[in-house]
Amino acid sequence: MDFSFLEVHKEDFIDGFLTTLSVSLVALVLSLIIGTIIAIFRISPLAILRAIGTAYVEFFRNTPLVIQVFFFYFGLASIHINLSKFFVGSLGLAIYTGSFMAEAIRAGIQAVPKGQMEAARSSGLSYVQAMWHVILPQAFKLIIPPLGNQFINLVKNSSVLAIIAGTDLLYAADVAIANYDVTSVYVLVALLYLVITIPLSIGVNYLEKRWAKKG
Repeated sequence: MDFSFLEVHKEDFIDGFLTTLSVSLVALVLSLIIGTIIAIFRISPLAILRAIGTAYVEFFRNTPLVIQVFFFYFGLASIHINLSKFFVGSLGLAIYTGSFMAEAIRAGIQAVPKGQMEAARSSGLSYVQAMWHVILPQAFKLIIPPLGNQFINLVKNSSVLAIIAGTDLLYAADVAIANYDVTSVYVLVALLYLVITIPLSIGVNYLEKRWAKKG
């Protein structure tokens, strides 16, 4: 392994790492919010909301992430809506991942005994209040492992930024391999992705064990 390329491209890799980390964190929060809303739509008593939720999941889950990011970046620009590459990458990644999270969250909600919702409603809570205070906290405890997998996939999928933004880890690697050994460059990139995903995996496992003890 020859990592001499860092003498020239160290700043590129630092910037790429920070960009990948920032986009992943922003997209993670947004995708969790989107996924929760769509999951609630999917099980709503209102047919129109169920239809919207189903259409969202089927469309975004079954079309390539690259196409979606291209659509947001070039499609919005064509109607004079100019967004930063960072925001477009984060938004595209969040919307795509949100469709997978929605299904995981929906499964968690449906795993909560129906009597919980009935008891919450009978105590005077509205549907939204019952969902927020009673159902969702229990559902999230049940789906920590699949959510953790989606979080890790999100970090890896952030490499799509190399196509439009040109500032993430993969783009830094593409620049470096023009003059240096390909294997060494991509080994470093893999290690930097692990720096993000391994702590995330450890955190998910910790939450799963902690909540399992609490019951």
